[in-house]
Amino acid sequence: MSFTLELDLQADSETIFAFVADFANTPRWYSAVQRVDRISGSGGVGTRYAVHRRLPSGPAVNTVEVSSVDVGREITFESVDGPTPFRYRYRITPAGSGSRLQLDGSISADGLPGPARLLGPLAERLFRNGMRENLGTLRRILESS
Repeated sequence: MSFTLELDLQADSETIFAFVADFANTPRWYSAVQRVDRISGSGGVGTRYAVHRRLPSGPAVNTVEVSSVDVGREITFESVDGPTPFRYRYRITPAGSGSRLQLDGSISADGLPGPARLLGPLAERLFRNGMRENLGTLRRILESS
């Protein structure tokens, strides 16, 4: 499943980029992510993280890598192993008196075990709705900073 979600924020692009690009912040706003451990790198391309998530099928760990960075404007994270392969590209642009955050993503239920894999289309719809809620949490954090 591929998707694009946009979020207008009353925050400057540098603040948004710094927060989103630091993958260690993800548990603060992404409800399924319980913990993030940096495996290697300093935040740039090639940096890897172990992302511990809580899924309907149980705990899961993905290794996630920064695959591209345009500092202050765009960053892409891709899972390199683990269930539910995904790719998230965050783009930040000026918008009115604030900024627009665009999330272009793709995620698959193919890595889920057993019967959970058969729920792929339903899981993808639930994911999209959950991601909207997560972005609402992200907005509250960034606009209160």
